[in-house]
Amino acid sequence: MNRMAWVLVGSVVVVGVLLFMMNDTASDKSVLDKQGNKTEPLMLFCAASNRGVMELIRLEYESEFHRSIQIQYGASQTLLSAIEVSETGDLYLPADDSFIELGRQKNLLSEVLPLATMRVVAAVRRGNPKGIREFADLKRKDLRVVQASPDSSAIGKKTREVLSESNLWAGLEGATATFRTTVTDVANDLVVGAADAGIVYDALLNAYPDLEGVELSELDGLVSQVSLSVITGSKQPQAALHFARFVAARDRGLKHYAEAGFQVLKGDVWSEVPELSIFAGSMLRPAIEESLVEFENREGVRVTRVYNGCGILVAQMKAGQHPDAYFACDREFMNQVPDLFPKPVDVSTNQLVILVQKGNPFGIESLRDLGKKGVRVGVGHEKQCAMGWLTQNTIRQAGLQREVMENVTVQTPTGDMLVNQLRAGSLDAAVAYLSNAAGAADYLDAIGIQGLSCSVATQPFAVAENSPHAQLAERLFLKLCSAESQEIFLDEGFQWQDPKPSDQN
Repeated sequence: MNRMAWVLVGSVVVVGVLLFMMNDTASDKSVLDKQGNKTEPLMLFCAASNRGVMELIRLEYESEFHRSIQIQYGASQTLLSAIEVSETGDLYLPADDSFIELGRQKNLLSEVLPLATMRVVAAVRRGNPKGIREFADLKRKDLRVVQASPDSSAIGKKTREVLSESNLWAGLEGATATFRTTVTDVANDLVVGAADAGIVYDALLNAYPDLEGVELSELDGLVSQVSLSVITGSKQPQAALHFARFVAARDRGLKHYAEAGFQVLKGDVWSEVPELSIFAGSMLRPAIEESLVEFENREGVRVTRVYNGCGILVAQMKAGQHPDAYFACDREFMNQVPDLFPKPVDVSTNQLVILVQKGNPFGIESLRDLGKKGVRVGVGHEKQCAMGWLTQNTIRQAGLQREVMENVTVQTPTGDMLVNQLRAGSLDAAVAYLSNAAGAADYLDAIGIQGLSCSVATQPFAVAENSPHAQLAERLFLKLCSAESQEIFLDEGFQWQDPKPSDQN
């Protein structure tokens, strides 16, 4: 049996051991929180390379919140296999995001919180007694080289993938004396003198004062992204997300990651119950409110909503009110605050239509008919909302501004106000969004506006560049992009734009 076959057999054994350990720890008793309430322990599957820093975070969290964090350490692939087989656990932290992508493809993982990065280096005993200076030295016959398995560990997988592209993997594989289960096993072999050189993460060396790293140009670009993910089958997702936010907070868990030699990302500011603020155009309320409630309940956070005409919202932001996120009714009103929201992403579109009383008693078929004598017309306020701005552009493009505006009796900041006045009988027609008519089909008819390109509004979403809760806001964006949310948008009369959440990062 060759070396890689033995590694695969070993991985199966390790999965079995992990499952036994999980069953053993599952019998641990719950603990009481600060209010005296019973809390169930959280189960975290964590890459061995993160053990040192995660133990510090675990102790800090347990001391403050009186909730037990049970951690199983191992190779990233082995841990993912244990999650799949056992169908248990709350959180997963591999040494590279490729395993999170694999887990999401299998529907094993949900929310993802980015933490830090690690670089791949060659490790040797301090002082470099074997004089390893370049990649070719790793293939010398007088050296014992050790690596973590590419079939079970993140670093082994990444090293094989990247070096295979430059045709360097076969030579390194042939020179490797031993493939170990985890990267910490590699470091331990070097410490006890069982190997002369190994491939490790730079951050790991902080825990091994007897070792040092040798940077080799061939390993440049081998960087692993470390993220923490919630397991889809978690029975306590709100508690899992509470701990995940603690780990990913710039003033809590990420401080330990930085001290441990990781290159940390810009995390959120810690808050036990964060309050996220969002400004949104009024016409978006029916499409997003249900998703906001679900997001609050799952994350255990508060979302403060401010719904209004986008012109009013922009005025508030220019006056100094800066929300964490902004969902505009049209690009025009996102473009007015580019300093606050530099990376908007188009989510949906909405069509301007003419709304009339059921049965269309005035026989209105086009914008021109809004100029008929005696027709009472309502439109959005041009300065207060995207709908009003778009309406004025549309009737100007049609060359009908004078005729239509002579019949306008009311200008409002939201389409809902126009719908209410139509139903009350104080208006005969109104120019509003198709979504405004979604819940009033029994009372109103909608007439399309043909041949005018400016009659379509595009709704962009953006996270504030300086938000203290940017990661949380980005997860809210992911919720709004979910299949369930998309279905609500379509039901409310919007068209979907296939937004790419990664553009927010």
